Amino acid sequence: MAHPVGIHHLALSTGNMKAQIEFFTDVLGMELVALYWMHGVEGAWHGFMKLDEDCAVAFVFVPGNEKIGTEIGVTHPGSGAGTSSPGTMQHISFNVPTMEALLNMRDRIRSRGVNVMGPIRHGFCQSIYFSGPENLALEVATSEGAEYPLDHKQTWIDPEVVGLAGITEEELARFTNPAPYAGEKGAVSQPAYDANKPHPPMPKEMLEGLYGIPDDVFTAQASETTPPNP
Repeated sequence: MAHPVGIHHLALSTGNMKAQIEFFTDVLGMELVALYWMHGVEGAWHGFMKLDEDCAVAFVFVPGNEKIGTEIGVTHPGSGAGTSSPGTMQHISFNVPTMEALLNMRDRIRSRGVNVMGPIRHGFCQSIYFSGPENLALEVATSEGAEYPLDHKQTWIDPEVVGLAGITEEELARFTNPAPYAGEKGAVSQPAYDANKPHPPMPKEMLEGLYGIPDDVFTAQASETTPPNP
């Protein structure tokens, strides 16, 4: 079926690539598997920290990032309980398979001199909390021993919060059981520009020009598959 099955990579802006790589390799034990010029973005480079064979956390350095100030409550929440601008990352939660692994991660983080709190039991998981460079709000969680797993949807959908979100009963039924879609093997054409749909922050004329490029032409023109050290 046509739906995502996991995270391929989560890309975070950085003004100090080295500090992020140092923290994520030493404190969290994540392997640096790529560090290269970002394809199609002049002057930008990014690094990928491995989670598993098909999942990574990526840091993106675009010149000028280092000049943008952090404002807690606006650009960054500062913690899992903080506010930040809509569309920004609130926090990252990394998964480990067992409670033993969670406690071992707590040991690793503390052994690097980084403070970490928890675990806290949430019913569907247990979590520990800490901070990373550039005011990242970080978490590690395990679902082992969950009293009420997340796939028990009726358990974790609060009617009061459903109402606060403005969701009707009909909408809730649709949200909890999305319509299946198998796809048409790539045969669906690009839709016409619709201002009511989400788009990158570019002029309409530019977007219409980009959207008008045939898929095979766009792929051929924009792709770059050669690694920096083949």
